[in-house]
Amino acid sequence: MTQGVPIGEASRASGIKVPTIRYYEQIGLLAAPPRTEGNRRLYDAGDLSRLRFIRHARELGFEIEPIRELLALAGEPDRPCESADRIAAAHLADIDHKIARLTALRAEIARMTNCSNHSVAECRVIEVLGDHGECLHETH
Repeated sequence: MTQGVPIGEASRASGIKVPTIRYYEQIGLLAAPPRTEGNRRLYDAGDLSRLRFIRHARELGFEIEPIRELLALAGEPDRPCESADRIAAAHLADIDHKIARLTALRAEIARMTNCSNHSVAECRVIEVLGDHGECLHETH
């Protein structure tokens, strides 16, 4: 019989839900593990390490394809780090863009709520949401 832990234990050890582990196998982010005679998956220490890597990358906001690239790079420890740096820098630029967008959205909503009208007929929130032309920002 092959050594390893069943999917439930792999889930607990990695912090990734069982359906997500199956999904990662389906999309090739995790190799399909060997199975028992009863057709149960068995995950080894390398699989668990890979799952933890994926979970940590997802927690940091990386999308699936960059994670796939980073996993491939992790499998080539003698390669220069520039490819991994490039992937992380692109992700950082995306984060900066999202922060800028959220900052603009926050300012717009703060502007909308900064009124002391007491009736819905004079409510700035309702007015701005009803007429996009009232917004200071074109996209949000």
